[in-house]
Order: sequence, then C-alpha cells, then structure tokens
Amino acid sequence: MKHRDRVLAALSHETADRCPMQVSFTPEFADRLTVDLARRRAPGTSESARRLVHNPHGGGNTYELERALGVDMLQTSVGWANSYYQAPGRYTDEWGVTWDSAPYETPYGVGHYTEMVGHPLAADAAIETYRPPDPNRPELYRDVEWTLQTFKEEYWIVGVTVCTIFETAWALRGYGQLLTDFVAKPDLAERILDIPFRYHLTAAKRLTEMGVDMIWIGDDVGAQHAMLISPRHWRRFLKPRLADFIAEIKGINPRLKVAYHSDGNITPIIPELIEIGVDVLNPIQPASMDPAQLKREFGDRLCFWGTIDEQHTLPFGAPADVAAQVRQRIETVGKEGGLILGPTHHVQLDTPMENFWAMVDTIIQTSYQE
Repeated sequence: MKHRDRVLAALSHETADRCPMQVSFTPEFADRLTVDLARRRAPGTSESARRLVHNPHGGGNTYELERALGVDMLQTSVGWANSYYQAPGRYTDEWGVTWDSAPYETPYGVGHYTEMVGHPLAADAAIETYRPPDPNRPELYRDVEWTLQTFKEEYWIVGVTVCTIFETAWALRGYGQLLTDFVAKPDLAERILDIPFRYHLTAAKRLTEMGVDMIWIGDDVGAQHAMLISPRHWRRFLKPRLADFIAEIKGINPRLKVAYHSDGNITPIIPELIEIGVDVLNPIQPASMDPAQLKREFGDRLCFWGTIDEQHTLPFGAPADVAAQVRQRIETVGKEGGLILGPTHHVQLDTPMENFWAMVDTIIQTSYQE
C-alpha cells in the first residue's frame, strides 16, 4: 500500500496491511540515527540528513530519516512551535520570547533542551504596543509547497500548527502569570489568547488551501494525572476558539482531518473535543491515560496517534518490552483500524538504539492479517 492510503484506511476505521507509523526525533537523536542508518546502509539516507533535521515538527526537514524508516506521515510546520531548537545558547525568537539551552547528560552523550526565560508580554501594558509576526509571509510556506509537490502522492501530509493557543499565549505572558490572569484579569487573558489563535488560524487555513491532508493543532493542557487547568477554564478560554478554528478549516475542506495534541491526562474534555470536530487524539501517554480504555470508550468516534511509552518503556525497557507494547497496541487500540503508532514524544537522546529499532521493526513487520 502507499503510505498515504495506509493512513487513510486507519482514519476511516479500516485495517490496512499494517498499522501506520509516525516517528520524530530530537536533533541529537537524529544525529545518532543518521550514523546508525549509514552503518546499516539504509537507502535514501545521506550525511546531508544530519542537522538539517533541525526541527522535530517538520520545518526545514529533508525527511530522509523518516522515509528511510518507512513512516507513513510527514509533517510540515508553520507557527510558534518552530521556535524550539533554533540555535545553541540563548536566543530570542521572532515573537519576542527568549530561550536558553539547558544541557542534560545521557549514556549516549549530552543533549540540550530549549527553555523559555523571557516573555515579551510579562508586563500588562506591553500588549498595547506588541506586534506579532505576520502569518501571511510567503517564505513561511516554501517548505510546505516543496513537501506537497515532492511527497503528496505517496505520503499523508500533516500541516502542523501545534502550540495553537494556550502554549504560545503563556510563552508570551509567562505560565504562572497567564494562569493568574484567568482568574484575576480574564479580559487581558482573552486578548493574549487571541494573538496565537489568529496567527495559527491564518496559517492553518493557508495550509488547508495548499492541500495538506491533516491539520495538527493542540496545546499541553494535561499533567501526568490531571489537567493543568480546570475543565471549566478550558471551556471558557480554549474550547470556543478551538471550535471556531476547526469549523473554519473544515469549511475549506470538509474531508480534512484534524488531530489534537495534549500531553498528560485530558480525559474530562475528550467528549467535547469530539463534539467540536477533532478526529484524532495525540499522543495518548500510557502513564496518564489507558490507550485500550480510550479505544473502548471513544474508538467509534475518534482515532488515536501515538501510544508508545516515551517515559519508561522506550528509554528504559528492554527491546522485548518495546516489541511487546507495540503488539499490544496493535491488538487493542489498532483493532479494526483507528491507530497511527508512534512514540508519545520526539524520540529522546537517552533511547537505546536497539529499543528504537525494536519499535520500528515490530510495527513494520506486524501484519493485521497475522
């Protein structure tokens, strides 16, 4: 099957030859994978893949690594999420958010996370003069155009506008301050939330018009065992904007699929995500929500993307544990379609290569007909 047909079958709640797969990586793991693929002499990869895979959301990606693995979806990103991993050391992105590089050690070398340390709307008055970037600049869509022209016939193309509202808003304002604003200054919170909402809606509409198959939206509103904000605040500040967002892009293309991302446990709002038009839920952290239970409860109305444990099994389990989890997900969440398998986050530098290959090889080799 073509990669895109395999994904379409899954999202139509049908079984294909195998479960579709999506994998992304941190830049440091991408470097390790490039070397390992060269050792394996995987076709389609070259040294040019190194460091060109600078954005795990897809911006500027050559897709050499992903295609060599056999993934079925390719991502192309426009929006604030591209601000991650921009440069070593301290930098300020085009939104005015300041980032710093935080090193961490693993058995496979030193990696770096980017963490926000400066927020342009930290002061209340700053919003009066703040000017966000222009989402209509043609250069933002050159990667998208190239990706569609090059890969549309073979792959399922995902237009990425994650960090759609809440995460970009608190990057602008400061996390604690925006949560305080929800209670103490709700009108100011509304104005700040509207900035990323308008930007990413403009981008998503353009991506939809260009012909992507899916728009991936969402914000982290879940912690490990509960929501970061109350369902009541989600319903007031985020749900109406998300509903408008989805209605506008599906108005352009009613066949468009919409995926919603949030880490953590967001069980209380899943029925309402379905209500406003979400087709696919990502990433389904198994330490936070039981993937099989979600399939039983919502699988007739919702598809799932992710489910492979990036917190414990992939970095710290044995290859046999990883393979067993893949097979379990296919047998439960993937039963009668509805699943795109992948790790619940970008693959991290601390992941043993044998575990990574246990995941990929088991997905590729496990047929629905077995």
